[in-house]
Amino acid sequence: MYRFLLTRQWVIVTLIVLALIPTMIELGFWQLHRHEHRVAQNALISRNLESEPVPVDRLTAPGHSVPRSDYWRAVTATGTFDTRHEVVVRRRTSQDERIGVLVLTPFDLKGGGTVLVNRGWVEAAPDQQAFPEVPAPPRGQVTVTGRLKADETTGTSGIKDLKGLPDRQVMLINSAQQAHLLGRPVLGGYLELTAPAPGDGRPEMIAAPDDDSIGPHMAYAVQWWLFAAGVPVGWVVLARREKRDLDQAARDREAAEQPEPATA
Repeated sequence: MYRFLLTRQWVIVTLIVLALIPTMIELGFWQLHRHEHRVAQNALISRNLESEPVPVDRLTAPGHSVPRSDYWRAVTATGTFDTRHEVVVRRRTSQDERIGVLVLTPFDLKGGGTVLVNRGWVEAAPDQQAFPEVPAPPRGQVTVTGRLKADETTGTSGIKDLKGLPDRQVMLINSAQQAHLLGRPVLGGYLELTAPAPGDGRPEMIAAPDDDSIGPHMAYAVQWWLFAAGVPVGWVVLARREKRDLDQAARDREAAEQPEPATA
């Protein structure tokens, strides 16, 4: 009845179906894992943002790699801004997707040591080779609060660390790179400034990460699993339709081969 399934065409279709089912199931689990990762990350962000701020030098030190468990942790630092060695980080976007630069200022701690502070976003200079107009930070000793972030690298950020950039311009926020330029130890990672806020709104402070959105990954997982369930159903429907068409063609041939009745 279903000998047509052994034809070359149907064997190929069946093999494709058998390959698609486990592939779609695996893609569903991949999206599920992405959903679980996002949920765990949101929980980490919320926990660290709501934590009581601690001195930054309790969580990091020169040469230290900030672990994921400390990302976005609220930290404080007391000291003075070193604007002489301030740099800007090229090709960064504002909250409304304008291209500009981030202002990265070394902050000399009261008890010794230096931490990098990302003060926020400003527009780039019209001439890309020029240093942009950057509002000055508070003068004298000040206490700042921010979110602890890990050093950026070409591997983690996907940004190429270009050579031959104009003076005081960089592509990455990297404590080891800045320690080399400053000629003194710099605490690992950097501080993303949250307070004090600039009086005129410049630089534009970096918004807190979104800890509510979990993305469409769970919906995608369900879709892949529905596709996996639908593929064999579709195969059965096509096979039955093919059999019906072949049976109808056979009946039509039989009817055509029947001798015409003799006329009186």
